[in-house]
Amino acid sequence: MTVSVTFCGAAGGVTGSCYLLQTDHGKFLVDCGMFQGSKTVRELNYGPFPFKAEEISAVLLTHAHIDHSGLLPKLVKAGFDNSILATEPTCDLLTYMLPDSGYIQESEVERLNRRNARRGRPEVTPIYTRKDAEHTLSKLKPVEYHEWQVVIEGVRARFWDAGHLLGSASIEIECAAKDKDAKPTRLLFSGDVGTGEAVFNEAPEAPSDIDYLFVETTYGDRNRPNLNDEERRAMLGKEVREALSAGGNLVIPSFAVARTQELLVDLAHLFNRGQLPEANVFIDSPLAQHATEVFARHLNADDARALEHPKFHMIPDVEASKQLARITSGAIILSASGMCDAGRIRYHLKNNLWRSNCTVLLVGFQAAGSFGRVLQQGAKHVRIHGEEIEVHARIRTLDVYSGHADQNMLLRWTRDRLPVSKRIFLTHGEEGARTAFQHVLIANEIPAEKISMPMLDETVTLQKGTLHIVQNKPRLSGKELSCDDWHNMYAGTITALSEKLQGLKTGSERCELLEKLLRDIRSV
Repeated sequence: MTVSVTFCGAAGGVTGSCYLLQTDHGKFLVDCGMFQGSKTVRELNYGPFPFKAEEISAVLLTHAHIDHSGLLPKLVKAGFDNSILATEPTCDLLTYMLPDSGYIQESEVERLNRRNARRGRPEVTPIYTRKDAEHTLSKLKPVEYHEWQVVIEGVRARFWDAGHLLGSASIEIECAAKDKDAKPTRLLFSGDVGTGEAVFNEAPEAPSDIDYLFVETTYGDRNRPNLNDEERRAMLGKEVREALSAGGNLVIPSFAVARTQELLVDLAHLFNRGQLPEANVFIDSPLAQHATEVFARHLNADDARALEHPKFHMIPDVEASKQLARITSGAIILSASGMCDAGRIRYHLKNNLWRSNCTVLLVGFQAAGSFGRVLQQGAKHVRIHGEEIEVHARIRTLDVYSGHADQNMLLRWTRDRLPVSKRIFLTHGEEGARTAFQHVLIANEIPAEKISMPMLDETVTLQKGTLHIVQNKPRLSGKELSCDDWHNMYAGTITALSEKLQGLKTGSERCELLEKLLRDIRSV
């Protein structure tokens, strides 16, 4: 059987995970994720799929995170009418995550259209609506780990615990050979590989002796310290104490699913041991509230009780969220999104970034071009909802909560899959990260000719003994996927110009600078 794989996302960048597999008997997807990061990257979510949705016979879903699942409602809206195979916890999480994503699409577009109306620009429509997302839920088909599932004729798959998130999976796929006596072609898609050290997850597992291995490289260029629970909590406690002692609020942009629950368990532990000052923790994310309920059903009794600590306050609605703006000190606010690109976190940043006694603690990966990455890189002026904000708050990063394996963990996971008889594809990483991981693999005696770094929209045909690569015209280049775009540069230029103008002493100096800029612009 001839098999081809097209890298429709997370190739040259981290988000938008989506693989299109085509065999002699049909087409199916592994993941159908949303692109995140710069506006240029996010615009891919609005364009057409690089395939016909109605021709897709099934979707195999590694886990519930939006960069792996977030375009499923768009797929259904475009004509997909078959099953989405995922573990039961993943299906439980998606029951809340996809409708929440639809609501965010509608809310963001409504706000944008109000601005567009004032600017005389045309209206835009959401990628999909909450109703579209709710309709998608009927396509979910729960599967068990380790049990073979028929995907299409001649293709079966089974799910292995990836240790990244509740319900996350690496997916093994077998494609039958034309000759019944020949061995099937075996593919393994890593999904997101966990650390084996996260609060809720077991160590990742997966089979070995694979023909083609597809492995994520999010942290392929770095290692993190190996910490036990007490050491991790000590680091969190130190950050919280320093933030609150400064006299302001502590704002934590946090992914609503998994990261928020991990933080809550550790905060509860610190409160119970008297290692934190008196403070209230506000969880301002409806999705986080629902996800916490799902986690509580699947966790042990101690962790489930920790999620109900009396210091924790779920914020039920928008009006209650707005009331948090009145709190100027002593509060810990957890809100989504984790990369600060959408949702209620934007309002909390708007209310706190300009305060020198406030702290923003980044606890997750910040994709290139995302607002979180802008803050992480030390921006002094930012724009939120069209308003310029001076950044006086402390910006801190605590990377010990990442659900992604670091370089050493990825190396160990990859080596445990050996032998890989045909090819290893490095995906789901920015260019620097996966190039670094490629060098690590080569240094560990994996031949360079066995390693491929596919780009967005590239197609490889897996034929016996050969690998045929088709360089389709990519929607975006690797550079565009892995760096700031012109929108980021424009925002940075505007804030830099404002700062420069404020620093000049006279009106004539400001006029002279602006006239020079206008001359330069008009001469281009």
